[in-house]
Amino acid sequence: MTSESIIDIPKVRAAVGGTVVYPPGSRFGPRVQADLQLVLLHTGSMTVHIDEVSHRIQPGQVILLKPGHQEQFLFAKEQETWHRWIAVHVGELTEQQRDQLEQLPHTQAISEEMNRLTDILISLRLRYNATSETLCSLGLAAIQLFIAESTNNHMQHTHPTILHAKQYIEHHFHDHLSLEGIADEVGLSPEHLVRLFRKHEGITPIKFVWNYRILRANELLIQTGLAIGEIAMRCGFKNSFHFARMFKSTTGTTPSDYRHGNWRGNDKEADL
Repeated sequence: MTSESIIDIPKVRAAVGGTVVYPPGSRFGPRVQADLQLVLLHTGSMTVHIDEVSHRIQPGQVILLKPGHQEQFLFAKEQETWHRWIAVHVGELTEQQRDQLEQLPHTQAISEEMNRLTDILISLRLRYNATSETLCSLGLAAIQLFIAESTNNHMQHTHPTILHAKQYIEHHFHDHLSLEGIADEVGLSPEHLVRLFRKHEGITPIKFVWNYRILRANELLIQTGLAIGEIAMRCGFKNSFHFARMFKSTTGTTPSDYRHGNWRGNDKEADL
């Protein structure tokens, strides 16, 4: 597909998002995919068998799942796997639309924009019905964002050094991390690493660290009853005040308010 290619997605009938942590060695499926679905992998690992073809997904990647395909998911054996998802239910796809979707890459790097859009959709699912115009518009935006990003050459292939750095960060986010330490891990100068991150991710390595810590804290706020101070410590923040300040500046809400809002939606049915 070229950068001028446009896929005319049928009217979105419903959209919903969620977040889930699978224990080591878990599996899900088989199932036949009914929707257009984005799955954002944050920790652990995931192998998706689509029509018996295996696709290995790494942390920091998003996969687009397409209607009509049989899927089965295998998760990391040695650690928990955390991912978030957006499912978009659309009208029947034409043969041309299906062909265009099949030309897209299965996976690409999770952009900061995709992360933010997923944050918004998941938070608003507590206030709006899945068939509401608000959630349907956000779901369509997420699919169109994936399509748009897949046409950009710098998004189609994750630079191996960036992938190495992101994997290191995601395994050590709770530790003290410095630009110099990350650069030493991947064998580059700090200046070179910053340039690569700006080119391929649009942010600095340290900004990526704090974004990832916030994402991991989001999950602990939703999935556990840990005290906010304990979550701050586990996610690499200096103290509870530092955590609250960073969380508010990133999400626009406090950790307590975020936890309360998601707690009211815990009885909602999960998808993946």
